[in-house]
Amino acid sequence: MKTIYVGNLPFSSTQAEISDLFGRYGTVHSVNVINDKETGRPRGFAFVEMDPEEAVKAIDALNGTELGGRSLRVNEARSREDRGNRGGYRRD
Repeated sequence: MKTIYVGNLPFSSTQAEISDLFGRYGTVHSVNVINDKETGRPRGFAFVEMDPEEAVKAIDALNGTELGGRSLRVNEARSREDRGNRGGYRRD
């Protein structure tokens, strides 16, 4: 299973809409639209899980495409450790 990061989503995007979009390239095992913990509003990104070969096809096909007037950023999700320090608070 490969996890795909989907960024710059329109805030109106639904799980079903994202699943349909990625489903064109293979079986979508899950879609997790990320919401703000305090407000419950969408944060504009999601994670999609697909089989590895199908995920690569979806990433190649969908990165940079437009959805709801926004250019999608689609790539393989990285673990929190792999993202590095983004500035801000460090716990040493």
